[in-house]
Amino acid sequence: MSRWSPRNAGEIAALVARHPLAWMVSAAPSFHATPLPLVADLASDGSIAALVGHFALANPQVAALRDQPRALVLFQGAQGYISPELVTQPQWAPTWNYAVARFEVDVCFAPERNGEALDRLIAHMENDHPGRWTVARMGERYEPMSRHIVAFRATVLSCDATFKLGQDERPESLAQIIAAHPDAGLTAAMREANEPPSTC
Repeated sequence: MSRWSPRNAGEIAALVARHPLAWMVSAAPSFHATPLPLVADLASDGSIAALVGHFALANPQVAALRDQPRALVLFQGAQGYISPELVTQPQWAPTWNYAVARFEVDVCFAPERNGEALDRLIAHMENDHPGRWTVARMGERYEPMSRHIVAFRATVLSCDATFKLGQDERPESLAQIIAAHPDAGLTAAMREANEPPSTC
């Protein structure tokens, strides 16, 4: 386990929940890559057991994955350039901070679950609040449109995540970067990654 490893499975699940748009990449019989918003099924230990989403049925990657279901799913969390201008430490070099997760998966298509996959994604993105938008508001447009997608469940075979978020910085340098960097999302991720572990 390196200094860039997430401290627990919950940190990876949080990255996926906050940044649901991922690249689904497959290599057989030729390379395909499609950006897709995905939601996670969690195991009892909080790790991600599977990723659920849907493809446009006309996407050629669907046929490729039906033939060879193995794929790589890539999530990009907070990221950004860190300029030496933010740090008073002499000879400090620029760097790039980021949080990423890579999943090797086995894709199983489930057209009978199209409605469920759409409902889960919408509930996640709408935050499940009262009065949130639902597919019912589409009325008669929903059924014909739903025929042009296909849901899938991608079972996770392995996961590798890197959270390079200033864990190697001196405390004073880290504080200066967090205070001065213009990207609030990146500084929040850095702050969270460098918090002392909970004693609860």
